[in-house]
Amino acid sequence: MENVLLNERGHLKLTDFGFSRRLCRGERAYTICGTMQYMAPEVLQGGPYSHAADWWSLGVLLFALLIGKFPVEPQCDHTSMLLSVVHTDMKPPSCVVSQALSFLLTELLCRDPQLRLHHFDVFSEHRSFHGLSFDPESLQKLPLKLHLSNDESSTPVNPDPSLFRGFDYDLLHVTGCQRQDSR
Repeated sequence: MENVLLNERGHLKLTDFGFSRRLCRGERAYTICGTMQYMAPEVLQGGPYSHAADWWSLGVLLFALLIGKFPVEPQCDHTSMLLSVVHTDMKPPSCVVSQALSFLLTELLCRDPQLRLHHFDVFSEHRSFHGLSFDPESLQKLPLKLHLSNDESSTPVNPDPSLFRGFDYDLLHVTGCQRQDSR
């Protein structure tokens, strides 16, 4: 999650492609690298794996964003993590997400990479995204409003400005938080 950033307009930017690798269609990889909680079962097993492993990682990210926790607790090694992934029910609580989102997560967190949702055109046409455009140019034109709280009745968030020193954009100004000069 720490590699998913927001730009000044509130749009997502992905960072840190240090271990990334381009795979041609049909090509497989065997390298075990990355954060274990995001690794697909086939990666934890040592491969071979394909692009379907990235779709698993997207499922883990979406699960964590929607539910507020990872589908599987972290483990100390790859073998323990694989056992947890194999034996954990990946189904999100129905009281938290819609049936459509639950189905999407089930498709992304399918343990069998051959059955896992792993094509962008199928993903973008999923019923969870009905009516949404995935056109990058259109998406960049949409103004987004940043919310630092998910509860509208809660007290406004006033983060310590020193937390944002070193950022090249005034996040506090964009979010409407009052600046308090702490110098």
